[in-house]
Amino acid sequence: MQDNRWGNLRDNTDRLKIGIIFGGSSEEHHISVKSAQEVAKHLNTDAYEPYWIGITRSGVWQLCEVPGAGWQNAGARPVALSPDRSVHGLLVLEPGRFEVIRLDLVLPVVHGTLGEDGALQGLLELSGIPYAGCDVQSSALCMDKSLTYTVARSAGIATPSFRVVTKDEEVDADRLSYPVFVKPARSGSSFGVSKVTGKQDLPGALEAARRYDSKVLIEEAVAGSEVGCALLGDPAGLMAGEVDRVALSHGFFRIHQEDTPETGSENATFIVPADIPDAARRQVKESAKAVYRALGCRGLARVDLFLQKDGQVVLNEVNTLPGLTSYSRYPRMMAAAGLPLSEVIDRLVSVTLRRGKR
Repeated sequence: MQDNRWGNLRDNTDRLKIGIIFGGSSEEHHISVKSAQEVAKHLNTDAYEPYWIGITRSGVWQLCEVPGAGWQNAGARPVALSPDRSVHGLLVLEPGRFEVIRLDLVLPVVHGTLGEDGALQGLLELSGIPYAGCDVQSSALCMDKSLTYTVARSAGIATPSFRVVTKDEEVDADRLSYPVFVKPARSGSSFGVSKVTGKQDLPGALEAARRYDSKVLIEEAVAGSEVGCALLGDPAGLMAGEVDRVALSHGFFRIHQEDTPETGSENATFIVPADIPDAARRQVKESAKAVYRALGCRGLARVDLFLQKDGQVVLNEVNTLPGLTSYSRYPRMMAAAGLPLSEVIDRLVSVTLRRGKR
């Protein structure tokens, strides 16, 4: 049943068989593909035997040779991740037959809905395959910003004031203190996010957010610098990358909204290491680690915060599968701390396998 086209990937039985899942049906599909392409450039194929599993925008799973341009058409084959633990891997589907590929580990690189919200993690839990990153519970918590804030507050971590707006719920615009941010509660990047400076703009902002989620947040606009912290490891042994700062020329930070983000943001630059005092840098890192632990994160995450003039740190959001593209913040912060993406992958694999043996 073995296809000779894949034989060159199976000669070295000492290599770890890693399934790398990318794509997905969320609005972040194209970002995920670019993340997978960057992983491919830095993956040590002497140590790892990669199986590239792309999910199309319509939700079709395909095994492809590389995650490059046209991956869906370059000899890709239908594939399914088996929830049967005795299979422990993939079913490559062919007319009238199938091939089984047992995997040692899965590296999810699917951003947004159905990839970062616990859905994919649930399937991986059923499969019994060790997988990198946060588990079902922490993925779901971090994807829903209202739940993120609620849990963080219970751990003594400052968050913006907010209110939840349900589907079709009307909001009395006169009762809000402007400016506010209106955003989907469960969506990735900055899709559907609006800054509202007056009540006349509120209906349009709610409509924009509801295109991505029926549950919407209205939260106070926090005055302060936007900073981020990349984290790698388990709660007991966390490594923090260099803190970065988002320097805005105008407006607010809208990540991944540009047509060609590789050339830079139209209103933001990233300063890494952040040009902030050492005491503030330490505070940001410690706050990010506290958030990571409170929400039960594992493997990797990027914690975004606001640093106020008085030194107080306020949580913005947590990305449990941060972008790994050439222009993404997470790999930049790790590289500035002396850890290139190839070593990030190695450490992530090591942490995942070590956790699976407990």
